[in-house]
Amino acid sequence: MAMNVERFIRDAIEDIRRQVKGRAIIGLSGGVDSSVCAILAHRAIGDRLVPVYVDSGLMRQFESDRIEQLFKDIGLVRVNAQDRFLEALRGVVDPEEKRKVVGETFIRVFEEEARKIGGECLIQGTIYPDRIESEGGIKSHHNVGGLPSSMDFKVLIEPLADLYKDEVREVARALGLPLEISERMPYPGPGLAVRVVGEVTAEKLEVVRKANFIMEEEVAKFAPWQAFAAILGKATGVKGDNRVYGWVVALRAVSSRDAMTADVLELPWEALRRISSRITAEIPSVVRVVYDLTPKPPGTIEFE
Repeated sequence: MAMNVERFIRDAIEDIRRQVKGRAIIGLSGGVDSSVCAILAHRAIGDRLVPVYVDSGLMRQFESDRIEQLFKDIGLVRVNAQDRFLEALRGVVDPEEKRKVVGETFIRVFEEEARKIGGECLIQGTIYPDRIESEGGIKSHHNVGGLPSSMDFKVLIEPLADLYKDEVREVARALGLPLEISERMPYPGPGLAVRVVGEVTAEKLEVVRKANFIMEEEVAKFAPWQAFAAILGKATGVKGDNRVYGWVVALRAVSSRDAMTADVLELPWEALRRISSRITAEIPSVVRVVYDLTPKPPGTIEFE
């Protein structure tokens, strides 16, 4: 049965207004889920809402400045926490542990900002597939299974918790959000941390951020549900006449409706060749580029 978007918006605004007694923090990442939540909450409680964008150093290239620009009108607070996240992730290899570290670090930053404004309520953009995957043990989402067991917030509000991604996009369009938000590709809450297989370092983040930018730019015309690059590890290559031990970058592009299942996008061979050539030319430390052909299941969309 199709969702009644206008009724959902009206009910969500009333629900937020009813639950928030004082001031509230919303974690705004710039993705469609948190952006929709921010606009709903702002309509509900106005300047009692403080949208907080945490620049974790795990975001796409150029993204942080753009998000700051897009949401300055609703009072966005930007917190620069790149070093803090990198330090928290030092030595962490296990994907589940990574997600929990990122989730906890986000919450601690939100708590600090909430103390500054005297807010005891956290609003976040959890959607239905996040809950299913976390509760089903597939993987913890930083905003569900990745949340720390102890938090300062007395009230946690998740207005989109029963919606799928395509429904959230419908709400975004109805709210008048710009296309770059409403149609934005899904992006993992832990960001590039889960696009680095193994320990996250500043060097790996720089490589994967550039590779991700190239991949997204080149495949935009094929309208994937999600497309990205990830670092798998190191391998031997040749550049010039010299042996090089450099990074292996994996490309992934999928089509999906709700993120519960996904098919591999059959990209044209010429497109793949071009992406590979650009990545190895523009990022000298990369020696191999591979394309992931695994659907979901058995693979997940992200590598970690």
